[in-house]
Amino acid sequence: MFSDEFYPRFSDTDALGHINNTCIPVWFEGAREGVFKLFTPDLDLQNWPLILAKIDVHFHAQIYYGEKVEIRTFVSRIGNSSFDVYQEVWQQGECKASGTAVMVHFCYQKQGAVAIDDNLKQILLSHAPTHQKNS
Repeated sequence: MFSDEFYPRFSDTDALGHINNTCIPVWFEGAREGVFKLFTPDLDLQNWPLILAKIDVHFHAQIYYGEKVEIRTFVSRIGNSSFDVYQEVWQQGECKASGTAVMVHFCYQKQGAVAIDDNLKQILLSHAPTHQKNS
């Protein structure tokens, strides 16, 4: 699991006084950096091997400015050339939002998906939720 903690910015709030729903996908992308570094340690965009195929977000409760949030990031599924990144937003001990991003290991020169090698699959598996590591 990867974990990122920060305080929401004032500009993340909306007219209703809570964090705007458009911020959560941006927070999730930032918290996927640990996963990105598994594929490209220096984050060099010239050698970037991933594309985002799908993202979904579920809102469970309002998130507020002034209180620290934690983004928890797991690898929840590993396929041949794709994997799922499951993420949660926690604030004050409660899961406030969750979502899944489908990432594809991609070759831009060939314009197609490529297999994830077995060593990298094992590293990805080490970031699975605890209940999945033993199954």
